[in-house]
Amino acid sequence: MRTALLQSSGRPGSTVENLKVLDEAAGRAAAAGAALLVAPEMFLTGYAIGDDIARLAEPADGDSADTVAGLAHRHGLAIVYGYPERDGDRVHNSAQLVSADGTRLANYRKSHLFGGFEADHFTPGDQPVVQAELNGLTVGIMICYDVEFPELVRAHALAGTDVLLVPTANMHPFQLVAESLVPVRAWENQMYVAYANRVGHEGEFEFFGLSTLAGPDGVARARAGHGEELVVADVDPVFLAASRAANPYLKDRRPGLYGSLA
Repeated sequence: MRTALLQSSGRPGSTVENLKVLDEAAGRAAAAGAALLVAPEMFLTGYAIGDDIARLAEPADGDSADTVAGLAHRHGLAIVYGYPERDGDRVHNSAQLVSADGTRLANYRKSHLFGGFEADHFTPGDQPVVQAELNGLTVGIMICYDVEFPELVRAHALAGTDVLLVPTANMHPFQLVAESLVPVRAWENQMYVAYANRVGHEGEFEFFGLSTLAGPDGVARARAGHGEELVVADVDPVFLAASRAANPYLKDRRPGLYGSLA
């Protein structure tokens, strides 16, 4: 499954403009043969936009979701994108996966909020593993800081996730996450990890890019630089099966020893 990672911060504060950016990126990804486009965390609105987060938040089935479904169908590829989700009085930092025919397949609410900014604006989600079937693969979703918790990624591995989609807004000085941690997560859990980051200055943050698609061998199949970019690489289910057979971490676990982790 050819996968494209959109590395961009779009136009913070303008959902209309960000939908245009997503539409253009989907066209380029489809032209490159991609079946899936992964956009960054909070892509539809911008990340560091303060109280505008609550103002621009929409329900999972809102107008923007319908627009994304339409462009996914028009370009013929699945899309996962980050956005602020309105659920009554609560706002979640969410990511939604839409299929190539425009069907909403899965919606995930970030469970591990990073820093005071996110704690001030979002309610954490409480469903650790959200999955969907896509092109014969089991895909899972988490958001940015979530991937830094080994327990959460391992929960996905135990639930059968083949490809972990991680819309991201990671900033300096945490480049280590993209450069080292993401490939290690892919290796130790025997899965592909698609990590799509924002880039450039936004509010008090400077996002570093380095979007990465890492394979189960711990090798980056694609890695962006520090600017706006669309990178494409393949997720190979045959290679994944062979890697899992050769690296039996999940089979060799001894869960009875790990009770203290809970």
